[in-house]
Amino acid sequence: MEKAKKCLELNSDESETVSRVAIPALQIGKSSFYEAFALRGILVERVEPGVVLCSFKDRDGKLANGAIANLVDIVGASVAYIPGLPMNVSVDISVSYVSTAKLHDELEITSRVLGRTGGYCGTMVIFRNKATGEIIAEGRHSLFRSKAGPVSKL
Repeated sequence: MEKAKKCLELNSDESETVSRVAIPALQIGKSSFYEAFALRGILVERVEPGVVLCSFKDRDGKLANGAIANLVDIVGASVAYIPGLPMNVSVDISVSYVSTAKLHDELEITSRVLGRTGGYCGTMVIFRNKATGEIIAEGRHSLFRSKAGPVSKL
């Protein structure tokens, strides 16, 4: 445990750099620091009712499984979002990792609504190698939204 803790400690230069990071207050309709960081490099190519198509070029080598799961959450939720209604809450996420993305692979990320019932929405997110069409991963995302009401100001 101590080894892990020591690896995560910042030196004085790193600490100073982190302390200067400005994180603006989250406003409705604006992305958070986390979302902006997690979505860096994602290019939204097409948005239609029930479908969001994005692309992403991996510059750092193998795309980590955690990054893929995070994108299933964010891109899956984006296709379920209905303007003017409260945000959906993730209920279940499952991801099947079929292959790996290699250095400089461009990925196509397609998110589709599978269905809606009341406040429940199911989505599917597929990651493909854009050049070969090979499936890298497939995620399913279940979301729930409470009854329509005013949008929270939190």
